[in-house]
Formats: sequence, structure tokens, C-alpha cells
Amino acid sequence: MNQKDNRENSNIPTSIGAPARRALDGAGYLKLEQFTKVSEAEVLKLHGVGPKALDIIRRTLMDKGLTFANGSENK
Repeated sequence: MNQKDNRENSNIPTSIGAPARRALDGAGYLKLEQFTKVSEAEVLKLHGVGPKALDIIRRTLMDKGLTFANGSENK
């Protein structure tokens, strides 16, 4: 599966910048639900993912009634 296929199968917000999107794709994060099994700190360790991308993911999770595995620690 190539990156285009990944994007088409992903439900991660498109408002996340390209570097963060590439980092998430590369780490295998294609679905929002995957973030409920990892902490915010784990996602922030990915090169290219910063506070802005993390905030977008956090807010999108909250809109769906979901949270990171550790809840929302960086409000």
C-alpha cells in the first residue's frame, strides 16, 4: 500500500501539516481510534509531530468521544 492509499483509508484530519502526516503514516497511524491505545507523549516522539498536530488530533478525538490512552494531559 502506498502513501496515497494510506491517505484514502485514513480518517486522520487533513488539517494536520504534511510533516506530521508523513510521520503518522510512517508509524502506521491511519485511524483515529489507534490513538486511544497510545499516550500523547508517544505520538509527540515522532519526528515531525508537534504540539499543533497533537492538538488537532486531541480535539478530533474529543469530538468523537475518544481520548488518548492517558487521557488529555497537555491541555
